[in-house]
Amino acid sequence: MSEDGSTLARRQLGKYLREGRQERGLTLHRAADLIQRSASTSQRIEKGMVAKLREVDLDALCQIYEFDADHTAAMKGLAAQSNEDSWWYEFGDLIPADFDFYVGLEASVQRLTTYESELVPGVLQTPVYSGALFHAGYPDDSAAEHARRVQLRMRRQTRITRKRDPITLDVILRESVLRGGVGGQRVMAAQLKHLADMSTRSNVELRVLPLSAGFPLGEAVGPFVILEFGADRNEQAVDTSGCDRPPNSVSTQAPRRRSTREPPRWSCRGVVGTMPAAFRR
Repeated sequence: MSEDGSTLARRQLGKYLREGRQERGLTLHRAADLIQRSASTSQRIEKGMVAKLREVDLDALCQIYEFDADHTAAMKGLAAQSNEDSWWYEFGDLIPADFDFYVGLEASVQRLTTYESELVPGVLQTPVYSGALFHAGYPDDSAAEHARRVQLRMRRQTRITRKRDPITLDVILRESVLRGGVGGQRVMAAQLKHLADMSTRSNVELRVLPLSAGFPLGEAVGPFVILEFGADRNEQAVDTSGCDRPPNSVSTQAPRRRSTREPPRWSCRGVVGTMPAAFRR
């Protein structure tokens, strides 16, 4: 990776702090005076050049910029990523450039909303389904490397399945995801059962957009993930590449809604019941 996740987190944190200062109409020198720091230090903070930002400085800046509780919590999450290595760094050699930053954001969210049209999202994949994808995508990797890739993907799922304060997951899958042939019939059968079982969890909502719905927005929609860091849904990051690819873009703007018409959707268990018998064994 060209940059580690802590560097990317520092830069993202600095960007948000700079935007907060500018929205309040404060100069760099004035903001520095208010936290009793030099202008050069404040500039280094905004450029992501301060390795360990003091908590007292961050608290003061969030208060000065009038960030609400959720916005402040998101800033502290980024600061935590920038101050220390996180669990995914043991997989650093397997994570594409910039994707570690996404994994870091994912580890800090309270809610994930995702849409997929081709593959089951990584946070809902079974080990064998993931393994089949990795064998196809990385044919030259060793068995040990494939196993570590699967381990990384399964590790990301623990925030959904843990007993204490699990994140909320809202998933919409196009029906074609469930009718795919990843790994063969046995792999798909196990994957479909896992999806049906996960859909019964109180923190997971899994819906299926049937093929008969056509294209409700008038055009094909690619995969996306919305990461929410608090109760205020304006505090979001939007990844338009899908949750298992290096981000095409990560934006803090909420996606623009172009249609209020609710498209037809099925429950996951209902769709599994329509699958070929071989897929439901």
